[in-house]
Amino acid sequence: MIRLRDDLDGMLQQIRRKLQISSPLIKCLECGHVGESAPPHVSVRAMILSVIRFDIDDVEATRAAEKAWKAYQKANQLDIYGKPALPKADDAAPTHVHSH
Repeated sequence: MIRLRDDLDGMLQQIRRKLQISSPLIKCLECGHVGESAPPHVSVRAMILSVIRFDIDDVEATRAAEKAWKAYQKANQLDIYGKPALPKADDAAPTHVHSH
């Protein structure tokens, strides 16, 4: 599932580059800075749920796959993309940062 997610995410990024689709502009509620939001990515759960949306498999089987993924994700400490989860940020670290 993770490899399929990686492939789908790569396809999404390729389409966005080819069609020159940029991320929407957003405004920071803290300081008013306006800039592009982070680009979208395909999560493992979104990929699993797309099976229902595109009528590839029935809801019961897909929900079972979603439940199995959630257990696997938790047991292996993975983020929503199937990559090793980063440790929680220290409370003392700055939280309000913009990439300019």
